[in-house]
Amino acid sequence: MYEYDEFDADFVNQRALQFGRQVESRLSGKLSEDQFRPIRLMNGLYLQLHAYMLRVNVPYGCLNSAQMRKLAHIARVYDKDYGHLTTRQNMQFNWIKLSDMPEILLELASVEMHGIQSSGNCIRNITADEYAGVAAEEIEDPRVYCELLRQWSSLHPEFSFLPRKFKIAVTGSEKDRAVVKAHDIGLRLHRNENGEEGFEVFVGGGLGRTPFIGKSIRAFLPTEHVLSYCEAILRVYNQLGRRDNKYKARIKILVHEMGSEAFSELVEKEWAEIKQGALALPQAEIERVREFFAPPAYEALPEEDPDFEAQRKAEPGFALWARQQLAAHKRAGYAIVNVSCSPVGKPPGDISSAQMEGFADLADTYNFGEMRVTHNQNLVLTDVRKRDLFDLWKKLVALGLATANHGLIGDTICCPGLDYCALATARSIPLAEKISERFADPERQAEIGEIYLNMSGCINACGHHHVGNIGIVGVDKKNTELYQLMLGGSAEEDASLGKILGPGFDEDGIVDAVETVINIYIDMREPNEKFIETYRRLGPEPFKDRLYGAPA
Repeated sequence: MYEYDEFDADFVNQRALQFGRQVESRLSGKLSEDQFRPIRLMNGLYLQLHAYMLRVNVPYGCLNSAQMRKLAHIARVYDKDYGHLTTRQNMQFNWIKLSDMPEILLELASVEMHGIQSSGNCIRNITADEYAGVAAEEIEDPRVYCELLRQWSSLHPEFSFLPRKFKIAVTGSEKDRAVVKAHDIGLRLHRNENGEEGFEVFVGGGLGRTPFIGKSIRAFLPTEHVLSYCEAILRVYNQLGRRDNKYKARIKILVHEMGSEAFSELVEKEWAEIKQGALALPQAEIERVREFFAPPAYEALPEEDPDFEAQRKAEPGFALWARQQLAAHKRAGYAIVNVSCSPVGKPPGDISSAQMEGFADLADTYNFGEMRVTHNQNLVLTDVRKRDLFDLWKKLVALGLATANHGLIGDTICCPGLDYCALATARSIPLAEKISERFADPERQAEIGEIYLNMSGCINACGHHHVGNIGIVGVDKKNTELYQLMLGGSAEEDASLGKILGPGFDEDGIVDAVETVINIYIDMREPNEKFIETYRRLGPEPFKDRLYGAPA
C-alpha cells in the first residue's frame, strides 16, 4: 500500500485543523449554512435527513488493518456502531454530530485517512479493480496509476470547482471489475500490437437521471502520458461544461451534445500543448510508486492443497462458501477471498464496529494486514493461502461475514435511500432486505447463477440500477413509493444500460416481479446461459408479457 510521506501527513493534518476552525465558526453562527455548505462538502460532510453523514476516502479501495480498526473506533464512539461501504469503495458514517468532526478528522489523519474531495464538484476518490495486483488475468497492477492520479488530482487548483462532480476508474484486467465505462473517465490498461502497455481512454460515462456508457476517445495512450491526457480532458470539460443547469453539467452531457469525435479533437489539441511538459511521467517516478505496491512475501506453495480439498469434501457449508466466494490468484497456493457484507435480511454494505475489528484481525492473520473494499459494497482478502481457508471461513462465520452469495441475487447493490438520504424518493434498504429473504435459499441462488441486482431510492442512481442485470429505481407517484423494474444492464466490459419494462410496482409487488423475472429466465435459458445472455437473446417481450399481460 501507499504510505504517506511528510508532505502528505502535514497536508492532511493541516486540513483537519483548518476544518476544525471552520466548524467552530459554523457552530458559533459566524458562518451560515449556505456559507458552510461548500466547505463541508469539500471535506466529505453531507447533511442528510436526520444527521450529518461523513464519507471517508478509501483510495482505490485499499485499507490496512490499523485503518479498519480506526474506522471501527469512529463507528463505536461517534456513530451508531456501524459504517456503510459504498460503490466508490469508501466508508460512510450516517449519524455524525458536527461538533465531533474536528476530532474525527484528526483521528482519521492519524492513520493516513481523510474525507477531502469525497464530495463536492471536484475529482472524487479514484477507484480500481478490487483484485488489483493479484488477478490471474491482470496485465499490470492499476493501483500504481491510481495513486499517481490521486496525487495529481488532490486539491488541483484548476479542478477544485468543476461544473459538477467528476469520477475516474482504472482497471488492469481484461475482466472489468471497476465499471470503467460508467465513469467520467475510464482507463483500461492493455497491450498494443507491439506488446507495449498503455490505456484505452473512455470519456462521458455516468448514471443518474441521464445515463450514458462512456465513449472510447483514444485506443492507446502510453502510460507516461496518463496525467497529461487526463489534464487535457478536464481542461476541455472545465471550459465548456455547463454551469447554468446542474442536471446538464456532467461531462457525459457535454460529450453527448458535442459528439465524441469533436470532443476528442479538442482534447487532442489541448494535450498537444502539455504532453511534453511537467505532467509527463518519467519511468523512474512510475517505478518509485510501483515499489509501494510490491508483492508481499509469498511462500512457494503447490497449486493444490490436500487439506483444503479434504475440508471441502468433509464440510458442506465450507464447500458452498469456497465454491462461491473464492477467485483465482496469480500465485500458486493462494486464493482471493470475497467477503459478503450482504447477509440475508440485512442492509447491503453495513458493517458493525465489532465486525470491522474482527476483520482487521483476520487481515493481520491471513492477508499481510491488508484488505479491499469493492464497488459492490463488499470486502476482499487478496492473498490467503489455500491451507488457511478453512480456518478463515470458521472465523468469518463467527463474525457473520460468511454469506456465500458473491455474484448471486442475494449480493445486491443498494443505496441508503429514503431512510437516510434527503434526495431519495423511496426506501431501498427494506426492499433489499425483502428480496434477500425471498431468495435466501443458497441452493436456489446457485441454481439461478450469476446475476447482478442493483437498486436506488431515486433517479440519482447511487445504487447503480442502470447497470444491474436487474435494476430497481424508486419513484414518488402522488406521494406513493413505487418501484420501476429495469432489465439488461451490465457493469462489465460488455457494459450496457438497462431499460424500464413498464409501470412501477409497490414494495411487495416489486419483490414478486423480480421472482417472476427469475422464473421466466430459468424456464427459457439455454444450458450454461447467464441471465444477461438470456435477456439479450430474448429481448424484453417475454418478461413484459408475463408481468403486464400480452397485448391483445
